[in-house]
Amino acid sequence: MKRFLVLLAACGGSPSQAAPDRAIGKLEHADSWCVTKGAAAIGGTVTEPTVRAVALGTQGDAAALKFTYRGHTEKMRELASGQERRQLGLKLRAKNGCNVVYVMYRMDPAPRIDVSVKSNPNATTHADCGADGYTKVKGSSDAKLSLVPVLAAGDTHTLRAVITGDELRAFIDDRLVWHGTLPDSARELAGPAGIRSDNLAYDLVSFEAPKGGATGTAKCQTADGD
Repeated sequence: MKRFLVLLAACGGSPSQAAPDRAIGKLEHADSWCVTKGAAAIGGTVTEPTVRAVALGTQGDAAALKFTYRGHTEKMRELASGQERRQLGLKLRAKNGCNVVYVMYRMDPAPRIDVSVKSNPNATTHADCGADGYTKVKGSSDAKLSLVPVLAAGDTHTLRAVITGDELRAFIDDRLVWHGTLPDSARELAGPAGIRSDNLAYDLVSFEAPKGGATGTAKCQTADGD
């Protein structure tokens, strides 16, 4: 079942103590699942090396992806930058393939969370922007952050992310693993939440994001890339 979240105001306290359920809110049913690259059905298994999807009818300031890791895909595909990367994660404020916030669970060279903002104000499709416009966001070095788990085949985890103001927090299995401040360019982005994966096979157990907002009238575009 496709299910989505209603975003609530973030709770107080230090970043390492914030409870993701209180920060995100209660669940609601889905509207529209739009796969813009590859194939990804909620409740199914992803086997293609390049997958992009968004949940139309959602806001883009929070999302949660629950997955069961199955290993790397049989076929590996390089990114537009020429890198062959193994990762999966969340798209936030996904205006289009050229303007989006990424929260990625990367496997190489060691498991970690990578946050980046892709901003190309005058571009909309991968053909327009390619691998241009990325700004990597540096996270806090807070010693209280939990370690990012090493993945083994059959492991099930939930990756969540929440934007509050300019602050982004990422959780794995309700444990805070990353927090930091987004650049000013992220303020200009507005769009639904979604997922991205590269060269990983996994069961897409569930996806959740805030329901509502102006993105409810957006159309499904199938020209997404990196």
